[in-house]
Amino acid sequence: MNNEIQEKLEKLALKKSIPFCIGCYREAPTKICPSCGSDDLARFVRAEGMGWGTDWIIRSIVESELTPVNVDAAFENSVRSCYEENVSVLWMTLDAVTVAKEMDPISWDIAKSEWLSQEEGEGIITTFDNGASYFWCHELEKLLDAE
Repeated sequence: MNNEIQEKLEKLALKKSIPFCIGCYREAPTKICPSCGSDDLARFVRAEGMGWGTDWIIRSIVESELTPVNVDAAFENSVRSCYEENVSVLWMTLDAVTVAKEMDPISWDIAKSEWLSQEEGEGIITTFDNGASYFWCHELEKLLDAE
């Protein structure tokens, strides 16, 4: 993910959260706790909780606002666009993608993993949870433009 998108996400996370003093257990909207004077503050999001940093807030915003990529379907569509032809085996005419997926599932999974890596490297998709789910970058950019 490029730095511009990351910066916009961090600004959005700060905008949607409130500084919070864990020691006094109270909000500190001025970025300094009114009780103890601390500026070492966590972030608080109503109905979500509190924590340090903005990564958890960004993940929460993205997961609530966007639909994760169906990686299996997206990869299959990508392969289909490259291999549109059918395969003839004896008297049967079969879809090339289905044949590849069913005849060599290990190779299919390796190719899918390489495709994911390439798509992420090119900034087409991104993940916030180390690959458990992916999101389209163009949808992420739309979300940020709307904010």
